[in-house]
Amino acid sequence: MLALGTPAPNFALPDVSNGRSVALRDFAATQPLLVMFVCRHCPYVVHVQGELGRLGRDYQGRAGMVAISSNDAAAYPDDAPPRLAAMAREQGFVFPLLYDESQAVARAYGAACTPDFFLFDRGRKLAYRGQLDDSRPGNGRPVTGRDLRAAMDALLLGAAVSPEQRPSIGCSIKWR
Repeated sequence: MLALGTPAPNFALPDVSNGRSVALRDFAATQPLLVMFVCRHCPYVVHVQGELGRLGRDYQGRAGMVAISSNDAAAYPDDAPPRLAAMAREQGFVFPLLYDESQAVARAYGAACTPDFFLFDRGRKLAYRGQLDDSRPGNGRPVTGRDLRAAMDALLLGAAVSPEQRPSIGCSIKWR
């Protein structure tokens, strides 16, 4: 697990929608950056994917956002780039969704599950690694993005992110 204050690991991966490479350096250093590890087939991601789309629209222009899928697409074809591109279109993602075929980026970030969230401050130091909110499939709690939104709002206001951070819960990354 990356410790708070750790610099953002570098990445350069293809966007599933257009094949163009997107890199860490492409995001404005004047904004916080949210790096999300997602996939298409996990019920936890399916449960929150609408909120991920809302997050993108709500923070567009104020924070950088990128989603990365690192699952083994040979074993999980729903997580192959064409299906991920369809997911991005269906959910109205305004941020790039990248494919980490080698799984090296997921390993560098210490991503453990989908969804998994890493929020970096303007200096690209890890400020938040935790859950979106306390909603889970079947628990009846609404998906609000409360925990992640609070961390993003704190960074946008120049405030410290609460040290009370609960880990994300979801499906394990499907390693080769």
